[in-house]
Amino acid sequence: MDLTAAEIQACSEKIISNLEQVIVGKRRGLELMVIGLLCQGHILIEDVPGVGKTMLARSLAQSLGCVFNRIQFTPDLLPSDVTGTSIFNQQTRQFEFRPGPLMGQIILADEINRATPKTQSALLEAMEEHQITIDGEMHPLPAPFMVIGTQNPIEYEGTFPLPEAQLDRFLLRVSLGYLSKQEEIRVMQNQRVRHPIEAIAAVTSQDEVLAMQAAIKQVYVAPAVEQYIVDLTFATRENESIFLGSSPRGSLGLYRAGQAQAALMGRDYVLPDDVKKLAEPILAHRIIASPAARLKQFTARRVVQDILERVPLPDSELSRKAK
Repeated sequence: MDLTAAEIQACSEKIISNLEQVIVGKRRGLELMVIGLLCQGHILIEDVPGVGKTMLARSLAQSLGCVFNRIQFTPDLLPSDVTGTSIFNQQTRQFEFRPGPLMGQIILADEINRATPKTQSALLEAMEEHQITIDGEMHPLPAPFMVIGTQNPIEYEGTFPLPEAQLDRFLLRVSLGYLSKQEEIRVMQNQRVRHPIEAIAAVTSQDEVLAMQAAIKQVYVAPAVEQYIVDLTFATRENESIFLGSSPRGSLGLYRAGQAQAALMGRDYVLPDDVKKLAEPILAHRIIASPAARLKQFTARRVVQDILERVPLPDSELSRKAK
């Protein structure tokens, strides 16, 4: 079914409002989760323990009526524990595929940086191609499919930092952060009798989600906005404070996420401000600051902010006039 931008906005608002019953005071973080869903992308939630990362993933799955699987990443986890394996059936005298937890729809890769690189790499094919290969046989993953990885940005002892190729597979990096005092009081009140996640139900269908994912691709992106996207990603490769700049996947991510952001606002065209809002969560985790920049305590986020200040915004009217 073909959906208009207004219909995508209405459906997205239902999902976000449902999530807000569980996750309090984090509207922008929830919007980014829905943007990732609409773009068929994956999300890396990097935050301290106890701010609701796991609950957010579970709530999203329940709101969509999707199969939710949680994988607790540990140093002894094997790739076959994630993807599944082939087991010999003595009765039929044939090998049978036993799917692992990756054969779901909303996959929580909890503390993803605690597994070894070999196990982390088991996700690469699934995240990029939405399939897994076991013993030479390909197994398609169900749609919609989304990996939500979590990691603690403070405690690094006993962890294996995600390599650049793995980080590049994540469309967005999201940080929820702590609540205000009033918001924390509200959380305690909400959980006085039972956890709110026990009460939320699906507010949309999987078919509607797939229709929204297809519909956002029709949102118009003017040539001036396309040029702005490329100017931003090229600026990360030419900046003296950056050792490794964003890949072309960063440009593609900004393009698609810009379409989703516009649809969330009820528009059928992308504004430069849509791209600007998404630059940090899409580009910061794809770049590596130079040693000199790190000595000056320049983080990747700070570098992206500096780039946003230097690269001029195109005239917003061009987005409408060229349409």
